[in-house]
Amino acid sequence: MGQYVEFRGISKAFPGVQALRDVSFRIDGGRVTALVGENGAGKSTLLKILSGDLAPDEGVLIIDGAEKKFSHPNEAIKTGISVIYQERQLIPALSVMENIFLDDLPCNRVGILRVREIRRQAREIIESFGLRIDPDAPVARLPVAYQQMVEIMKAYRRDSRVIAFDEPTAPLTDAEIDILFKLIGRLRDEGKVVLYVSHRMAEIFRITDDIAVMKDGQLVETRETARTDERALISAMVGRDVGDTYAKLSRNDRIGDVLLEVNGLETEKVHNVSFTLRRGEVLGFAGLVGAGRTEVMRALFGVDDVIAGEIRLEGEPADFTSPRRAIDAGLALCPEDRKEQGLILPRSIAENISAPVLKKVSKGVFIDTDAERRLADASVEKYSIKTPTVSKITYELSGGNQQKVILARWTSEMMTTKVLILDEPTKGIDVGTKAEVYQMVCDYAKEGKGVIFISSELTEVLSLCDRIIVMRDGYVSGELTREEATEERVLALAMTDVGGES
Repeated sequence: MGQYVEFRGISKAFPGVQALRDVSFRIDGGRVTALVGENGAGKSTLLKILSGDLAPDEGVLIIDGAEKKFSHPNEAIKTGISVIYQERQLIPALSVMENIFLDDLPCNRVGILRVREIRRQAREIIESFGLRIDPDAPVARLPVAYQQMVEIMKAYRRDSRVIAFDEPTAPLTDAEIDILFKLIGRLRDEGKVVLYVSHRMAEIFRITDDIAVMKDGQLVETRETARTDERALISAMVGRDVGDTYAKLSRNDRIGDVLLEVNGLETEKVHNVSFTLRRGEVLGFAGLVGAGRTEVMRALFGVDDVIAGEIRLEGEPADFTSPRRAIDAGLALCPEDRKEQGLILPRSIAENISAPVLKKVSKGVFIDTDAERRLADASVEKYSIKTPTVSKITYELSGGNQQKVILARWTSEMMTTKVLILDEPTKGIDVGTKAEVYQMVCDYAKEGKGVIFISSELTEVLSLCDRIIVMRDGYVSGELTREEATEERVLALAMTDVGGES
């Protein structure tokens, strides 16, 4: 009998929430099994039980026929289990090679690190991935996509017999995704147990053999990937037929005058960027990883220093030298990295939502907790955030519900947002919630506000946006209307130098 993992009768409850209820299914080695479900379905809790971060209240975990009870993640690692989470488990100040070998650094007999050996082995692993990364480079200096690849290399180096991937492609380029999928294929051929969590349907149908569907903490069904299709899978996840998400959107068809104007914007990383955003318009920004889209928005929001150029809001010159000044003027930014830049994870949902409007929920120098709670309650209801109370610590929410908290913050009834900047707003969000975000974008535009929408998923940009700005290497390489834009034309601009060479 080959390798396998079996969840048998797994249940787990937290205060006010039944996260898992009697979950039972088996994952066989030599096959890739997808674990899918809406945010809050219980996927992350199940992964944490597999990794030893949590212990089940009921039920058992069986690895190759033996019951396992882990009191610590190290016990799971020693058993041969690696879980690669969305949130990277790296030490930024250490080098790439030190992170790859962190839990098993080669030493000589007297305990001194064998640095040359570590570097040699790390270089071999990096080269096997087809990447150009310096083994001595501090992880903190790597792009997010490369940090994710280091996380995957760390698990690969352990030669684990069970490997679970939690939304591994979110920060990766198409080329890096191809490398990852080849690695997953290699793991499958070696008979490893591979569990793959993703909201991206195309990936699921490309690389998996089986699918386990969860909803509200329970297993709905398991099925072979080849015996289902995207529409049936989504219906099983959300409990209804969602049909064509984009066709159902109620769009804005009344574009107004210029709201935001950017001329010749220069920062350390972007050059001569110019564009306009009109009232009621959804303006898309497309490009490959590192194209400069995020950097433009950071400059607009007062995070990065502007070297040259002019920004005008409602016809008046604007000088956003800090996020506070940008917020007061009517700009809001949902950043790409919600963990590091978007949320105050140790604080409650209510505190995160009220953060930009503290003066409005305060009485003198004290916060009016009742007003803060009412504001948060309205947002939780609006976005269907799964939580027993707005006092819940944000860190304890699923990734998708954390993203909803950020959206709720900037669109609450106390905000006076004129320009809403969304940088990868649907990353890690389930299909049902994506539809809600898309309609929110359209509703905001209908109110005469401007929306800037950045996404690495071209289908989103093409389907939602009235115009698309395409960037490459810090420059604007082209602009397309909705009618002009096709996937081929956007990719051609994204891969062609401003000077015309590809």
